[in-house]
Amino acid sequence: MLLLRRFLHNRDASVAPMLAIAALPLFGFVGAAVDFSRAASVRTAMQAALDSSALMLSRDAQDLSGAELSQKSKDYFTSLFTRPELNAVQVTPVFSAPQEGNFQLKLTASGTVKTIFTKLLGHSEIDLSASSEVLWGIKKLNLALVLDNTGSMSSSSKMSQLKTAAHNLLNTLEAAAKKPGDVQVAIVPFATDVNVGKGYVDAAWIDWTDWDANNGTCSNTTYKKKSSCESNGKVWTPAARSTWNGCVYDRDQNNDVSNTVPISGAPATMFRANQASSCPTAMITLGHDWSALHAKIDAMTPAGNTNVTIGLAWGFQLLSPVEPFNAPAYAPDLDKVVVVLTDGDNTQNRWTTSGSAIDLRTQKACDNIKAANVKLYTVRVINGDATLLKNCATKLSMYYDVQDALQLNSVFSSIAQNLANLRITK
Repeated sequence: MLLLRRFLHNRDASVAPMLAIAALPLFGFVGAAVDFSRAASVRTAMQAALDSSALMLSRDAQDLSGAELSQKSKDYFTSLFTRPELNAVQVTPVFSAPQEGNFQLKLTASGTVKTIFTKLLGHSEIDLSASSEVLWGIKKLNLALVLDNTGSMSSSSKMSQLKTAAHNLLNTLEAAAKKPGDVQVAIVPFATDVNVGKGYVDAAWIDWTDWDANNGTCSNTTYKKKSSCESNGKVWTPAARSTWNGCVYDRDQNNDVSNTVPISGAPATMFRANQASSCPTAMITLGHDWSALHAKIDAMTPAGNTNVTIGLAWGFQLLSPVEPFNAPAYAPDLDKVVVVLTDGDNTQNRWTTSGSAIDLRTQKACDNIKAANVKLYTVRVINGDATLLKNCATKLSMYYDVQDALQLNSVFSSIAQNLANLRITK
């Protein structure tokens, strides 16, 4: 006690010892901050590695046994996590199926980080943990490939490169299908018209008014149209409809930009037969006959002028759960997607050769497609209205500007991978 009283009353160099005593907790706080900062950095790296591991595992988790899932969890995590400070690492997966066709994977990781400073205060290590959860469902895909088959596609190897790219896209999607029918594809080659196929010659939704008036013979062969024939008192005999080449042109506005159900006896809703001189190869409706889809790509031949609107309208129609094609109904586990590719400006539709007027119809078709919750990719090949196609895409990242036809394969590969990934929602 005597020594303590002397120390407290001593006025010689009294500040230093007091500072030394006061500094002890300060040094402790600084040391703890350093240790906890190290631990926080390790945990951030832990979380990033765990998130990536969970996403990779989600691709095939439902096909793995418990032991396989556990081993793959550890393998993925340790390959991604490179911080040696973490000790006694444990990675635990929990896989479940909350409901039919939906899955959940939860990964947790834990470990300890040895302290440097706070161990002087009795804390030799810091416990760390992180978790990551992925939810996904097996989704289906309905895709309409709306492909420019106009004459300009014959230049710069555009058509040949398109065929190569489209074949690769189909191969990717076929491989992505978990079972037949999960992925279905329609193909719509377009020019000024779309060829629905001569097999629909007796369909109730085809309107023959224009075709009958423009295809036939007059009792006076000087006259080539029904109007001029009959106005001159002659007899017009329509051609046999079996000679129709399968082409139709734009429906009456505004049905030309929508998926309106065609009603027999209501011409404005029906599809108008037209004996187009440059009739592209026939479209193919939604299906998963991959051989037939590949054959359709091979059959494409460039000819005629450009009417992007009619291609989009038919892509929309083939994806719609209405007459006459009755695609699968919209559902949470089904993605509907249109990919449209063109290499030129709009030049001709049923009414006009004014590109700006046709562009307005194209934009309306795009707006209607997106309003129906159909995703829309647009691809411009060398030429075409970039602003229109950008505005048509669901978002800017779904617009592709191709400056060389050789780039088409990489672009379609990117789209194909995106479409395959659409089948997993995270």
